[in-house]
Formats: sequence, structure tokens, C-alpha cells
Amino acid sequence: MIKKLQKIGDKFRLPGRIVSYETVKRGNINSTYCVTYENEGKNKNYMFQKVNTFVFKDPVHIMENIDHVTSHIIRHHADSPALHFHHTEDGSNFWFDEDGSFWRIMNAVDSITFDTCDDLEVIRNTGEAFGRFQMQLSDFDASLLHETIPDFHNTKKRLDTLFEHAAEDPCERAASVADELTYIAGVRERAGELSVRYAAGEFPLRVTHNDTKANNVLFDPKTKKPLVVIDLDTVMPGMAMYDFGDAVRFIANTAAEDEKDVSKVSFDEDKFRAFCEGYVGQVWNSLTPDEIDSLVPASFAITVELASRFLDDYLTGDKYFKTDYPEHNIVRTRCQLALAKDIDKKSADLAAIVRETVEAARAGR
Repeated sequence: MIKKLQKIGDKFRLPGRIVSYETVKRGNINSTYCVTYENEGKNKNYMFQKVNTFVFKDPVHIMENIDHVTSHIIRHHADSPALHFHHTEDGSNFWFDEDGSFWRIMNAVDSITFDTCDDLEVIRNTGEAFGRFQMQLSDFDASLLHETIPDFHNTKKRLDTLFEHAAEDPCERAASVADELTYIAGVRERAGELSVRYAAGEFPLRVTHNDTKANNVLFDPKTKKPLVVIDLDTVMPGMAMYDFGDAVRFIANTAAEDEKDVSKVSFDEDKFRAFCEGYVGQVWNSLTPDEIDSLVPASFAITVELASRFLDDYLTGDKYFKTDYPEHNIVRTRCQLALAKDIDKKSADLAAIVRETVEAARAGR
């Protein structure tokens, strides 16, 4: 394997020779290796990654998006850490090997990650990291990016598709989820409103990360301060509010995404406040007032959207999401709907937290 990795490193013009490597177990899609090079008596670590092109059908466009975004941050925010992807002699930040495998290399960052976290300071720092990512790219022309997953967060289209499949009922499951379909039908217009307004040009086109979980932030091992946002494969043009909403949907849920007992599911306002303080503290002056006012509605909308995706997969035979048992997707659906209902119930309080956070940021507190 070292011979193969050395050949790949040579293509990306890495100086020195490989002395060791280890497989990185984090992540379930791509194959990742931490590779140590020795050059002039000093060691340096790099992350080699073989991209799963079955999952990511258009890896070249993904890497073009990544190149745009990382180059902009490095160019305009030199004082902040940024992911650095290496380039081949022809200027590409990727390489196809003789087997057709798709490779990329980035510098390794001495860091730690958190899969889940109850520490409010870490949650606040996670919000700061994603807010800083958004702020750093607020002056970037997002229309230059490829939409690598078309309509990924088009909530209206997701809901339209759900009810089309419910009417077709290919697996004869619709009757068993009548209550869930009734609830989603009742909030359908409200949940889809932001995506309709976005399509009408009422919100700015922004660079969005689209996977804003805590484990996609690298933290300083000693201070737990955020260093850099990673996993940029889903970077696309979109709505900034949905990145915020997806983050709090995951971070502030008091239960797992597939908790069977929905009485355990609620939306933690303290965690919401912590993430909001970190995020809004960075973006309050770069997002528009309409975007700020839509942070809470986006949290509700994207939670309903994810519930609809789980439910749609259940209705059509569980072909998209990996399931561990026959009812897994409907359990996930009910969990997300319980969370959406709690967000809805607490929306006035959550909106007040957003306003307080903006006022504090504006006052420099």
C-alpha cells in the first residue's frame, strides 16, 4: 500500500518519502489514510482520500466547488485556518489512478472532533465555526458553484414528491402512516414557504455546507476552540438558514434520530441558544434581516423535510436510507415529526433567543 500511496503523492508533488500510514476510521463513505512523509529530517502528515464515486457521481464538480471555496478563504482570510488541497502538475486538485479511482490530498490538521456533545461551550464553538464559514464566503459569488445534488433542500419539491408517492402507494404502506401524512399535509405550505421564496429570488444565493454536524468541525485538542470546517463534498449554492436549521435540528434534539419512544424527543432551548450565539455572533452583519428572521422557520422546515424524506423512502420500499429493521424509516419519521412539533411549539421563544443574540452581537457583548 505504501508504494501505491507514494505514487499518488508523487502525482500531487508532495516532497519527501512516506515513512508510515494508517487508515482513518472516521466517515462511512470515502476511504481515508493519514500518511506521514519524511522530508529533510522533518515529518509531516497528509490526508489521502479515495472518493466513493458510487455515492458521489460527479466528483470533478465536487472538487471544483471545493477549490473555489477553499481558494477564496485562503485568499481573503489568510489569518484563519483553511483546508488546503494539493494540486497536480496540471493544476487539478484531484487525480484518477490507473484503476479509475478518484484521489485527493489535503494537509492533516492536529485536532479532535465530537460526534455528539452536551457541552454548551463546544456547541457554541460549533456554531461559531459554521457561522465563520458562512461569513468568510458571504462575498463569494455562489452562482459559480455547481449544484451537485439538484433540489437537495427544495422542501416544496420534497413534499410534492412525498404526496405523489403516497397516492401511488407502490408498497401498500400509506394506510399505516395516515397520521403522519395528515400532519405533514397540514404544515405542507408553511414548511415549503422558504424554498418557494428562495426560488422567487427573495433570499440571496449563498454558499451552503449542507452537512452542518458537530463532527464536521475540527477543534483544537487543548482549548476546544474551532479550527476549520471539513467535509466539503456537499458544498453548493443554497439558503444560509437551512445550514443553521439542519445544525440545530441535530444538535438540539434530546434523543437519537431513530428513538422509538417519541416522548423522549424534544428541542433543547439551551443547546439552541448556545449554537445560535456562536453562529449569529459571526453572521449577524453579513446575513440580511429576512435571513435572520427565517432562522427559526428554517429549523422547522428542514425538520419536516427530513421527516418527509424518511417517510417517502418508507412508502417506496426503503431504497435510499440504510435500515436495520422493517419499520426503521417510519420510526425516524415519527422522531423528526415530534421534533418539528416541539420546534413549532417553542418558535416564539426561539425567535426571541435569535433577537437577543443579534442585539448582543450588535452591542459587542
